[in-house]
Amino acid sequence: MAVLLSEIKWGDPVLPATHDLEWEAELKRRGAQILEVDRRVAPNRWLREAAYEATNYVPIALSERLHRMGNMVTAQENACRYCYGANRAYMKVLGYSESFIQQVERDVQTAELDAKERAYIAFCRSLARSRPRPAAAERTALLELGYTPDQIGEIAFAISIGCFYNRVSTLLAVPSEQKFERMASGPFRWVLQLALPLMKKFGPRRPVQAAPDRAALAAGPFGMVAAPLAGLRAGAVMKAALDGAFESGRLSRSAKLLMFAVVARTLGCPHCEADANRLLAEEGLRPAEIESAIATLHCPRLAQREAGLLAWARDTVYYEPSSIQQKTRALGAELGDADALLEAIGVASLANGTVRLAMLLE
Repeated sequence: MAVLLSEIKWGDPVLPATHDLEWEAELKRRGAQILEVDRRVAPNRWLREAAYEATNYVPIALSERLHRMGNMVTAQENACRYCYGANRAYMKVLGYSESFIQQVERDVQTAELDAKERAYIAFCRSLARSRPRPAAAERTALLELGYTPDQIGEIAFAISIGCFYNRVSTLLAVPSEQKFERMASGPFRWVLQLALPLMKKFGPRRPVQAAPDRAALAAGPFGMVAAPLAGLRAGAVMKAALDGAFESGRLSRSAKLLMFAVVARTLGCPHCEADANRLLAEEGLRPAEIESAIATLHCPRLAQREAGLLAWARDTVYYEPSSIQQKTRALGAELGDADALLEAIGVASLANGTVRLAMLLE
C-alpha cells in the first residue's frame, strides 16, 4: 500500500530560503503564488523555471480532475511530504470530500471513479513508482480505454514533471505550506474555493506560444524524450529544462551526463542510457570508462568534489525521505558550494523525470 501523509518523516530544510525580489515580482506578474520551493530554487534560473512550470502547467488534453488526482498520487508514491500535502489540500479546495481523497490515496476502488479513471490512477502509480517502468502494453491499454495519444503524452509528462518536482522538494526538505493546508481543512475553506476560480479567470496570463514541432524538440540533450510531446506545450517545458540543465556550468557536463546514465541504468531505460553514452563520448570518455563509472559509481575523470555525485544520484531513484535528505546534506559538504548542490538536486531530479517520460519511446 502507498505511504500516507502522516507516515512521512521529514527533516529540516537543506538549503535556506532566498528572497530574490526580481524573481518574486515575476511570479506575481504571472499570477502565481510564491511557494516555499520557489524561494529555495530561486538562485538557479533553469531550475526555478522548471519548478514554476511543474506547479503551473495547465493541461490542454487532460481534464483538471484527472490532472489533480494524478499529482496527488504521484507525490504520494514519491513520499513527498511537501507536494503530497499541498495537492491533497488543493483537492479539498476543489470540492473533493475527505472520504473520496482517502479512497484514492489508499488505492481503494470507489463508485465515484469509472473504469477509465481507475486505469488512469493505476497508470500514475505505476509510472511514478517505476518498479519497473510501464511499457508499450500499458500505453496500449490506455488507448483501448479511449485515451488519445495526446492525452497519454500529457499524462506521462504530468507524472514525470511531478516526479522531478517531488524530488526537488524532498531533497531540499522544503517545509510544508502550512497556512494553505490549514485553510483547506478549516471552516474558511470556502474563501479559497471562491478565490481560486477568480484568480484563474482574471489573473495575469502568459502569452500563448506555438508548441515546438518534433524536429525542434529532438535537438539537444535527451531531445528524443521530449519529441513525442510535439504539439503539446509540455514538450517546450521539457526541452527548456533539459537545455538549461546542460548549459549551466555549476557542475561539469560529464558529471551531469553520468548522473543521467546512472539513473537510466537504475530504472532500466536503454534509450536514455544510450543518449548519455553518446554525449559522454563527445566529452572524450571511452565506452569502457563510461561502463566502469556506471557500474562502480566512480569516475576518475570527475573533479574530487564531484566524486560522490554518482552514488548519490542512484540513491535519488528509490529512497526514504529523511535518509536521502541526510545524504544530500553530506553531498553539500563534499561539494562545498550551495549553488553546486542546488544544481545537483535539479539535475538528479530532472534525470528521474526524463527517464520516466522515456516510457513513451517503448
